[in-house]
Amino acid sequence: MSSFQFKEFVVQQEKNPMKVGTDGILLGAWVDCDNAKQALDVGTGTGLIAMMMAQKSDSILVDGVEINEVAYQEALDNVQASSFESRIKLYNDSIQDFALASDLKYDLIVSNPPFFTGGTMSNNMDRQLIRHTIKLSHADLLRSVSSLLTNEGKFAVIVPFLEGLRFIEIAETYNLHLSKKTLVRSSEGSKIVRLLLSFTKAESKGTEENELFLYNEDKSRSASFRKLTQDFYLT
Repeated sequence: MSSFQFKEFVVQQEKNPMKVGTDGILLGAWVDCDNAKQALDVGTGTGLIAMMMAQKSDSILVDGVEINEVAYQEALDNVQASSFESRIKLYNDSIQDFALASDLKYDLIVSNPPFFTGGTMSNNMDRQLIRHTIKLSHADLLRSVSSLLTNEGKFAVIVPFLEGLRFIEIAETYNLHLSKKTLVRSSEGSKIVRLLLSFTKAESKGTEENELFLYNEDKSRSASFRKLTQDFYLT
């Protein structure tokens, strides 16, 4: 699919090595943008999550960082074609270099990061480099987030279940403490396939935890999934 139509914007993705997927839509719909003034989307890809955040909050300013030049250019086109252009700024850079050079601090950072740390590589090199932690290790991501996040800020991410357990452990070493966790299942009673995680620098009194299953037995979206994404999906 060369384009993806949402209620308030269109994502063109003909050239982008990473297409719109459920992970990105989930994260963009799930992340809490309340009270956030300056947000950062790490690995913005098509610009999807950056535009979702801009749609959710009229006052938020969003920066997006994308290392892949082709993805960056297409994301730039998508943002410029949207009604959120004045509030989204994109950078063609690695998050490591961006974090070293930036003077800004963010009260909200989101990322749908590379997550395969092993296994069979894809034949598509661009897709492989994005989806395997070659150019961006989780440690590098967390180190950059820790340096860019305000003391009161939040960091939200989506990761596969097993990698997510390790991600939570590594995050603690960068002074990022888990405050909210949603266990994502494909269908009711099936195994956990993703973790939606929110971290803060402040020590949390406890972790808010809930579950979400995406599809009913007939493959239609579940009521909770529909409610979460109702402001974005056309139907």
